[in-house]
Amino acid sequence: MYASIIIPTFNGANRIGRCLDSLCGQTAGRQVEIIVVDDGSNDNIADVVGHFAGVRLIRQANAGPAAARNHGAREAADDLILFTDDDCEPAPGWLDAMLEPFGDPQVVGVKGAYRTRQRPLMARFVQAEYEDRYRFMAHLSNIDFIDTYSAAFRRERFLEMGGYDTEFPVACAEDVELSYRMSAKGWQMRFAPKAIVYHQHPDSLGRYLKKKFKFAFWRVLAVRKNPSKAVKDSHTPQLMKLQLIFGPVAVACFGLDLHLRPVIPMTAIAVGLFLVSTIPFTLRSALRDPAVGVISPMVLAARSFSQLCGVLAGVLKAPKRYP
Repeated sequence: MYASIIIPTFNGANRIGRCLDSLCGQTAGRQVEIIVVDDGSNDNIADVVGHFAGVRLIRQANAGPAAARNHGAREAADDLILFTDDDCEPAPGWLDAMLEPFGDPQVVGVKGAYRTRQRPLMARFVQAEYEDRYRFMAHLSNIDFIDTYSAAFRRERFLEMGGYDTEFPVACAEDVELSYRMSAKGWQMRFAPKAIVYHQHPDSLGRYLKKKFKFAFWRVLAVRKNPSKAVKDSHTPQLMKLQLIFGPVAVACFGLDLHLRPVIPMTAIAVGLFLVSTIPFTLRSALRDPAVGVISPMVLAARSFSQLCGVLAGVLKAPKRYP
């Protein structure tokens, strides 16, 4: 099966080596090309890529990761295109696992899975979060959410959709938006849980919350362009959406408690209901990693606040371009 693997990069010389090492090991002797799209880097990316035989480097003025991926797709020679990121390390067998679902001619897109080798507690929490979503997606025969860290498409269909929307200037939610558009066409997309890429997750609470804010911010634009997905998609737990209102509800309850002084503080009830909502994730996480289970309620509360702030900021500002 012929395929092209596309990796966008911007100043990624110090991180792309592991990605290319892994991919070259999987593509040797096969009809698979690797394309690195340099999005206007000012480091020595060309020298690094030049050490890998057969890897093609394409250069463009800085235009963002969506434009870089689209450029790679247009230049690709094969019917199937795969994407990963320059900070990812595809595990052995990744390529075969990504290509296998295309044996069904109805399949248009395929999504793989993240893993990490990190040991910091927050990175383990992030992995538990991904695993929880994968648990849900594994039971679905069709998905509507393909992330660029491990993505594959039929090139003809990808180009038919115009590729990734370049109104997203950063690597955030442009993959969601394309998935939503493909889903609206009724096209079949599959989750391939054995198509694993290793990644460095946020390893501190601050970095994690910053990422959640950023994703929620740009997710607003993706949903605005595809309003039917505001209610439900194959990646976002409905409980997470309910948890977003925890902050405003708790603040409102606190104000009412100060004014009405009820026998049972409404703030306590609100906090109690939120904690109840965290029980399913907390228990599942604790079975895999007890320490992650312990911190889960606190982190989920912080996550809901960060995501709400991102959504509110996105409602006000997401249509604008940001550097």
